[in-house]
Formats: sequence, C-alpha cells, structure tokens
Amino acid sequence: MNRSSGHELRWPRLIRTPSDAARFVDHVGFCVLFPLKNVPLPSLYYAVSKRADPRWDKYAQLIWKWKDELPNKRRTFYAKYFKGRGTFLSVKLLPHFLSMHGTAAEPHEAEAFYKTGRISYDARELWRALEKHGALATLELRHACKLETQAGNKRFKKAMLQLQGLLIVTHSGTAQETEAWASNRFDLVARAFPRQVRQARRISEKDARTAIAMKYRALYPSASPVQIARLFGWTKAQAVSALAL
Repeated sequence: MNRSSGHELRWPRLIRTPSDAARFVDHVGFCVLFPLKNVPLPSLYYAVSKRADPRWDKYAQLIWKWKDELPNKRRTFYAKYFKGRGTFLSVKLLPHFLSMHGTAAEPHEAEAFYKTGRISYDARELWRALEKHGALATLELRHACKLETQAGNKRFKKAMLQLQGLLIVTHSGTAQETEAWASNRFDLVARAFPRQVRQARRISEKDARTAIAMKYRALYPSASPVQIARLFGWTKAQAVSALAL
C-alpha cells in the first residue's frame, strides 16, 4: 500500500461495497471515518474517494451508511474514539485496544468502574440501562436514564463519549425514532463482541501496546515514539517499549 499526501494511505483497490470497506479496515487495523486535522490516521473517506478535502458527496453518503451497517453485522467495530470522532477498529485488533484500556468488562461491572472513578455517574446510568434493556436507540436510552431535557442531552453526549472512548459502548446501527434522521443505536461491547472481550483478557497491556504500535509503524514507518504516544494516549516510555527501541 502506497503513501499518499499527508497521513492518508493510497489503497490500490476500489472500495464500492461494505465488504470492500471491511477489507480496508481489516488491513489498516484502525482508521477514522473522515479525515481529521492533526490526527495522523488514514480515513475511510479518502480510501473511497481519493479526495483529501472531505465534502458531503456520494462517497460521504456511502460511508455514512457503512458506519451503521458494518458494526451492526459485526464486520468492524465503530465508535467515537480517536479525538471523540467516528473511528473504525478491525475486529482482530479490538481485543488489543480493550486490553490497553483495561476495559474487557462484563455487562454487570458498571458499579465497579464507577466506584474506582473510571466513569461518571451519568456514564454508569447509561451502562446500566444498556445492561438491563440491551441495545437501545438514542431517545430510548435518554428516556431510560431520565435525560430527555436539553440539559440532559448534553449530559448524555458527554457520558456517551466517555463510554465510547473507553471502548465500553459501541455503535450498533440505527433506528428511525422520528421523521428526521435515524438515531444511533448503542450496545455494550461485552454483548456485541463477546469473543473479542474474552480474548482481551488473555492479552497483557504491554503486549497490547506492542501489537498496536507495530501495526501503526507498518503504516507509518517514520512515526516517532512521541507521535505514537500522543495518538494513543501513552507515555513516551510506553511507546519506546512497545516499539522495542
């Protein structure tokens, strides 16, 4: 796979179907939905369109559908992860990311995470609602947690970003709750990807960082430990160790 301008990667094959997109995600291991400034990661948009400047065109509309379809069919993982923006992770690398965060959690562990300060009160309530009811669309989940007001919506978004950033909750398709745009559906990663959660428990954090760092170095051979540490939220020492430098 050839390098393109900036941090985008030139995928030599046409991407025209969800299966094509899944193969791209599997190959790169992790990517964002649309290009992000100062986030050195490949984007699915560029891989499909070959355009460095994203716009709402036919390619954007395609990948917007695929971000719902692929995780719903468990072909890829999708959540707001890198910098709180739409991110794909390959199913193969998902256990390593879970191990890295220490979040290969069972559905009933919300209280333990809350008591140790890893998640907020609102995040705990969202987690509990998903544990009790299964996958829920946005409005259903807000109603279950009594977050229907405008202020409640802000709390919902903040807590949901926290849960997605820790890879506890995943995007799981959409539901048509109103006449407007379809709402996102959310589910616990433990329920959506149980096999990957079990695998994560057998991977040490150190081995997880090594696998992720080596994958990134394969995409970007000149990446420095500082760049890798900044992207994945590690210390420089952890990045150096992961790269075996």
